[in-house]
Amino acid sequence: MSPSLVTTDQINQWIEQIPYAKMIGVQAVETESGLIFELAVKKTNIGNPVLPALHGGVVAAFMETAAILNVMALTDGQKIPKIINFSLDYLRSVELKPTYARCELGRMGKRVVNVAVHVWQDQQDEKPLALGRAHLIWPQENHNEA
Repeated sequence: MSPSLVTTDQINQWIEQIPYAKMIGVQAVETESGLIFELAVKKTNIGNPVLPALHGGVVAAFMETAAILNVMALTDGQKIPKIINFSLDYLRSVELKPTYARCELGRMGKRVVNVAVHVWQDQQDEKPLALGRAHLIWPQENHNEA
């Protein structure tokens, strides 16, 4: 599902407000098949210099950021969800080259949102490098304001 009213420029402005996402090089990109996220090639993201391969924490942060921003885009930035839990499977080493993530909305309920995240390099239809599942919660509105 692709956002209707939010542009990738707006999403990238949100990324500018997230220091870690900006530091690791997350970008939103609109493609023919919808919104994807790209992780820039940065030597500072390397975790294993022998291969070289990206640090697992960088990959996880990239996936979490993509899930949150994808849901924000679907709500036109009106709601900022918070992570309840995030699980991921590292399937293969993530090489030092452009890395992409696509999010698939599982369910957007009144309180909880479920998002699947698929990470790849080179070709999207190749075997994924990592798969994740995020459960997010909408912030509660404060009805007890004085």
